[in-house]
Order: sequence, then structure tokens, then C-alpha cells
Amino acid sequence: MVTITIKDVAALAGVSVATTSRVLSGNPATSADARSRVQAAVAELDYRPNAQARALRSTRTHAIGLLVPDVRNPFFADLAHTVEQAALVHGFVTLLGNANERKDQQDRYLDNLIARRVDGIIVAPLGDGSGSIRSVVGREIPAVFIDRTIEGIDLPSVTTDSDTGIREAVDHLAALGHTRIGYIAGPQSTSTGRERYASFVRAAGDRGLSLDPALIVFGDFQPESGSAAVRTLLALNEPPTALLVADSPMAFGAIGAIQKLGLRIGTDVALVSFDDIDWLALLDPPVSVIAHSVADMGRIAVDMLRTVIDGGTPESVRLPSRLIIRGSSATPVDPSRSR
Repeated sequence: MVTITIKDVAALAGVSVATTSRVLSGNPATSADARSRVQAAVAELDYRPNAQARALRSTRTHAIGLLVPDVRNPFFADLAHTVEQAALVHGFVTLLGNANERKDQQDRYLDNLIARRVDGIIVAPLGDGSGSIRSVVGREIPAVFIDRTIEGIDLPSVTTDSDTGIREAVDHLAALGHTRIGYIAGPQSTSTGRERYASFVRAAGDRGLSLDPALIVFGDFQPESGSAAVRTLLALNEPPTALLVADSPMAFGAIGAIQKLGLRIGTDVALVSFDDIDWLALLDPPVSVIAHSVADMGRIAVDMLRTVIDGGTPESVRLPSRLIIRGSSATPVDPSRSR
């Protein structure tokens, strides 16, 4: 790992270490010229003061960082628990950050984790790889992507092969007679949003199903976007008879909107959600899901990060997905039914 020290900053700024220290601590006993030169050197070197005052990077903190896009999303809450427990077994405590699906908040947490000198970082990233993600890579801080990746950023990752589960879902709905399937997609700024959308389009096309652009609504992995998408899709002159939703929070919103419209899930409209969240199985009817193992994902990510911390280069892992059929999509289309 490349470690930038206060001596590097002082050398670049052309001032003493003591002066540099005073500038960084906000001591007013410094000249405007010195402050300007130190600040410029800090920016050029991407220097981060050690928040815990540890002088040596080689000293392990026995802490790792985990940054997730949204702690309210049950999938990421389960993932955080899995990572935290797996890390603890190996003697690491986990510092959790919530990006709240915002790149600026992601950068703020990453900056803090860098300053705290964590031994490594597991991150489900947002954005295009600019900002603090680049700092993590440039500083050679041990890091692993989980669930999501960023094109052009070469870090080991553990993700899900969504294609199989989505294809199984489309084939299942088509076999029941659904020809117009509405798809509530995730944001195309994320790798999971793009991959699942592409998988749906391929699967629907291969099945000869309608690819009417009006049947696809893009959400933001938040419940309200799922609710809004349902209102849009079911207001069409020729509405879909089935819905496939790209993640569980949007499915929560979709379910609420369907109920408010006075429609019955599984009878008036079929529904399949990505992510096997526990309570989806407890609804009436229980919701069909595309499942993937959050337990395996979290455990593998921790093992991969440990390998990187120890100087290794683990191979990226793609976990399988599969359809679990439940009552929300078990009834064949009734041609005589109209809404």
C-alpha cells in the first residue's frame, strides 16, 4: 500500500514538518503563503491525516470498512450482518457506512475509512469510479467489490449472475400465458440495474414476448419508484398481466400500489421480485422471488478481502440465482378476465 506521510507533504510544499503540522491542525501561527503551499501539496498528494494518530500503516487496526448503498434495503441489511459476523470470526471489527444511494455520501464515508486506516474495505459501489473510489485504488488499500462493480476499476468482486434467475422468471411467466410482462428496472447508473435490465430484455426477446417500451419503467431501487411504476404500467390502455421487479424495496412499493388499486396479486396481476427477503414469503399470497445467497456473498467477500490484505490476488466470484415460485405467480392467465 502506498502511504503518503506528513513528511511528503512538507517536502512538496517546501516547508518544515513542524510548519506543515501547524497548518494541518489549523494553528493560526502560520503565514498565508505557507498555508497555501501546504494545502496545494495536500491536494496534489491526496494526503489524509491519520484520524487515530497511528504513525505506521504497517500496524494492523484489525478493523475493516463495509460501505453499502442503503441500509434500509433488507438485502443490504442482511449482507451487513453476514459480513460483520464473518469478519468477527477472523478477528476483525466492521465499521459500517451507508451511502444512501448517493455518490457524495459514499465519498464521505470512504474518506473517513481511509483516514481511520482500516485494514481493508468491502464496498457495493455507486457511480462511475471517480472520487474516493479512485483514492482507494490509487493508495492500494485492500478492497473488494460486493454485489456491484464499476467498469474499468480492477478490484476483485463477488456478485450475482442475475441472468439465470431472470430467464427462469420470464420463462415461468410466459408458460402461464403472459405475453405482456411489465419490468420495473433499477437505475442504469449501477451495474446491477444495467445487468438485470439487459437480462430481462434478452429473455423476453428470446421468448417472443412484447418488448413494447411502455412496459419498462426505470426506478431507483426505492419503494416510491416501485409504486409509481405500477401506477404507470397499470394505467396503460393495454396493461401488463405480470410484473417483474428488479429489487425488493421497489417490490414493496409495487405491492402497496397494487393493493391500493383494489387488485389481487396472483389473480389480477402476477408478481415476481428479485431478492428472497424473508417477509415476502409471509404475504398472502407469498411472493415469487429470484433468490441468491446473501450468506455466501458476505462470507466470500470477507475471505477475499483477507486474501488481499495478506498480499494475494483472489479471483472474482459470480454466484448463481434461481427462481422460487410461490402464489403470486402460480395462476395461468385467464383470457376472459378484464380489468
